Amino acid sequence: MLNRTRLLASAALFALPTAAYAQEAPQTDYTAPAEDEIIVTGTAGGGINRQSAAFAITNITADAIAKAAPNSTADLFKVIPGVSAESSGGQNGANIFVRGYPSAGDAEFVTLTTQGVPFFSPPTLSFLENTQLIRVDETIARVEAVRGGTGALFGNGQPGLTVNFVQKEGGSEFEGLVKASIADYGDVRGDLVLSGPLGDNTTFLVGGYYSTGHGIRNPGFSPEKGGQITANVRHDLDKGSILVFARYLNDHGQWLLPIPVVRDGDKVRQFGNIDPGTGALAGRETRLSLLPDGSRADLADGRGAKLINLGTNFDYEIGDGLQVRYRASYLNGDADTTGLVPASTAQSASGYAASLGGTIGSLTYVNGGGAVAGTQQVIRAGTWIVRKQIEDFTNDLNLEWKSGNNKFTVGAYFSDFSSNDQWNLGNIRLLTAENNARVLDLVLADGRVVTNRGFTQGSFFNVNAAYDGREYAFYAVDEYQITPELRFDAGIRYQNYKATGTLENNNFGVDVDGDANTLYDSNTAVLNGTFNTISYKKGAWSWTAGLNYDFTSSLGAYVRYNRGNTNPFFDNLRDGIRVSPRVDNYEGGIKLRTDLVSLYATLFHTNFKGLVTTVIGNGGPQASIGGARSTGVELEGQIRPIDNFAIAFSGTWLDAKYRNFFANNGATDLSGNRVQRQPKWQWRVTPSYDIEFGSDSKVSLYSTFAYVGDRFSDTGNTQDLPHYFKIDAGVTFDVNRALTFAVTADNLTDKVGLTEGDPRTIGQTGGEVVNARPILGRSFRFSAAYKF
Repeated sequence: MLNRTRLLASAALFALPTAAYAQEAPQTDYTAPAEDEIIVTGTAGGGINRQSAAFAITNITADAIAKAAPNSTADLFKVIPGVSAESSGGQNGANIFVRGYPSAGDAEFVTLTTQGVPFFSPPTLSFLENTQLIRVDETIARVEAVRGGTGALFGNGQPGLTVNFVQKEGGSEFEGLVKASIADYGDVRGDLVLSGPLGDNTTFLVGGYYSTGHGIRNPGFSPEKGGQITANVRHDLDKGSILVFARYLNDHGQWLLPIPVVRDGDKVRQFGNIDPGTGALAGRETRLSLLPDGSRADLADGRGAKLINLGTNFDYEIGDGLQVRYRASYLNGDADTTGLVPASTAQSASGYAASLGGTIGSLTYVNGGGAVAGTQQVIRAGTWIVRKQIEDFTNDLNLEWKSGNNKFTVGAYFSDFSSNDQWNLGNIRLLTAENNARVLDLVLADGRVVTNRGFTQGSFFNVNAAYDGREYAFYAVDEYQITPELRFDAGIRYQNYKATGTLENNNFGVDVDGDANTLYDSNTAVLNGTFNTISYKKGAWSWTAGLNYDFTSSLGAYVRYNRGNTNPFFDNLRDGIRVSPRVDNYEGGIKLRTDLVSLYATLFHTNFKGLVTTVIGNGGPQASIGGARSTGVELEGQIRPIDNFAIAFSGTWLDAKYRNFFANNGATDLSGNRVQRQPKWQWRVTPSYDIEFGSDSKVSLYSTFAYVGDRFSDTGNTQDLPHYFKIDAGVTFDVNRALTFAVTADNLTDKVGLTEGDPRTIGQTGGEVVNARPILGRSFRFSAAYKF
């Protein structure tokens, strides 16, 4: 944990003259043409014109966010080319993959920032990807996403995807927005934003949301609950500006996990009464439980975060051509997970008894009694609990010197972060394989007792650990406008990473009561009161160089090379894995902007070394280690054939395969297999049409057609996930400048598309009952907003 000195230092930051690093340039007009877009993410100074940038950028405006109608923070990333975002896990628990960068899940190569500051330096930890720590609401002005490029130099040195959430700010007049929305499955949400002046050269903004409901996969209780409040104050100085911001998040939702479906080749259909789009194993009987170790669990706690995030930026001109910039963030809170995780596929109760070498003696409901037939389909699923107390203090200071056509920046980055973890994985119960499953007790005919209150097993893996990480980095970047058409930039970064930790050891395979006839406690993991320590320290260099050439004011091209490094996460070090991923990326692109069309095309080739993918199964983490190579093309743009009509599009072709990649402690060579969870093809097309009525009224119609290609769910390429095609739609009615109504439809055709197989049951194929996580079913949301 951070010591008292650093805590006091972080508090003192907010007394310093500070400024919005992400706002040195004036606020973007979201109706402005693309060549006027000022991008601040992944840049050394006050931002860069998108047409002049020698790296791949996506700028998601407030209007584009509304049209995307994301059902979670991660779901918004589906509009970014080269990114595969699986939001089927609910508001939290997403898996996000970038450009063939291999990982088993979460968001290992994705860094999230707000106002240009990473708010939690590790991009991911087990059971924590950083979209869990922030929500998209009406306080967000735009979202910028940089893939590769200069991201390896700035912030935490992310070589993959850096996403920056830029907040709205107050203006010279008092303004506000009130918005209410309701989904067809009953969830409700309210948003409120207020902003305006606080005096000469000072403005404020405060806003947020609160929501509640049971979610589209209704478990019979209401796990979707919570909200977020964001506030900022900006003061303009004579040669700079000050911004201080704060965010409080307290929001949780059901952790959605694989459910039984029937696979028949590429066709996926419903199993029993579990609707693929709205069904859930969790129910009233599984919600509350007294676990075998005596602890209590409530599935309504779900997955989410309760935290506070404070930030500050400073921008000031201290001399002719010399600027100082300082940015900082402090985060503290909890990011906990409770979920019902499948431990087997569905089968008949008699078949399960046979797998234990016996036949059914008695099979009854735990709640209410009553005999259950041996033909009943059953499934085993465990209540997993993961508690994380996290803290992060990050700050970044740089000096920029501009002289003529040259701009030179030198800076220093420091981050101190920690995570205290308590895990209890396992706690597996025998359930009916049906929607809102019921709990069963089973005794075999030979007298062996399989369950106790439905539990077939206690914990199989526990964690009691305290981790601390610290990173120092120094960077220097030079940007030179060689000619009016040709721009060159290059930079270098050195980072030093140190991690320490203390963790309690498990005894595995414990028979708690020593009775071989009680199967429910015969293979238990128990924390034993002894401790190990971990210690890791390493330095690494990253660098990049790029050229941008403008053939005309409408047509440009660029090339870039960058090398980036990431650090082994706490969880890898706990498991004895000390490899450090290294990424070498080559890319080139074309940028075209005319009245008719905007087009951004990027070709990239990436080599990876020191990769680790980990799956947690019965017995603990199982790792695969090695390298990979990927080549791909990203397209993004918009066609405007006539007034008020536009077709936005994005797409990716990706060829990503493992190289020198081994599983089972090096015994299994997976080289040549496709990188898991990432399709060769994916694309989105969004036509939109505005119908204007006078000067203040307008109806906007839009729809999105999205395609996700075939993928493999596992590194061994044994679980294939078939392609699917999804349609979303929406209509917005601006009654006048103040009042707006909107209706959005998600998955309009109720398509069943799979985003994840069962990582704990490898080798499933088609033509059988399998566990998989489908996309959410068809839903509609109505909203009304009033601006004043």
